[in-house]
Amino acid sequence: MEGSTHGARIAYPLATMSLKRIALISTGGTVEKTYNELEGVLHNSLSVLDVMLASMLLEGVEIVRVPLMNKDSLAMTDEDHTLIANTAGSMAAAHDGVVIVHGTDRLAATGDRLVEINEAPRVPIVLTGAMRPYMLRNSDAQQNLTEALLAVQILDPGVYCVIHNKCLHFPGVEKDHSKGTFRRIASERAS
Repeated sequence: MEGSTHGARIAYPLATMSLKRIALISTGGTVEKTYNELEGVLHNSLSVLDVMLASMLLEGVEIVRVPLMNKDSLAMTDEDHTLIANTAGSMAAAHDGVVIVHGTDRLAATGDRLVEINEAPRVPIVLTGAMRPYMLRNSDAQQNLTEALLAVQILDPGVYCVIHNKCLHFPGVEKDHSKGTFRRIASERAS
């Protein structure tokens, strides 16, 4: 395709950019909670990630879905954290980045296990979650997933928590229950 600017001919390259392959591992958590009207409670029973992804414009990215589990993170065991870390490590070997959708209550434990098992991943591994389910009007789920999908494409290799317009590098990340978000442990101690 060619264009012209004041008589000069400029050649524009056709789409030569290759797709970034991002593994999206789903583990459940608040993002994926749905309301059961008969019981009047929220459960991890259906995945809503495909609905969320369908509403996004994801040019230049190929998302490879990896539905690993669908658990409330409070119910996760040490074996679950290890399974997530091992799966993320194997996905990192074959993809340009890894995003893990995770419950926020035990997200930091999985982040620490990721660092322990995958000391120096060759690509970014990003954990994200939500404080409020996607199905609720005031959910932070869509924002956090969008931020994570962008961050995984531009961050240096390592393990991160991306949530609420923050990017926090592991280790040293914890949930701040009083503010409903995440923070660096080291920066809080230094204050």
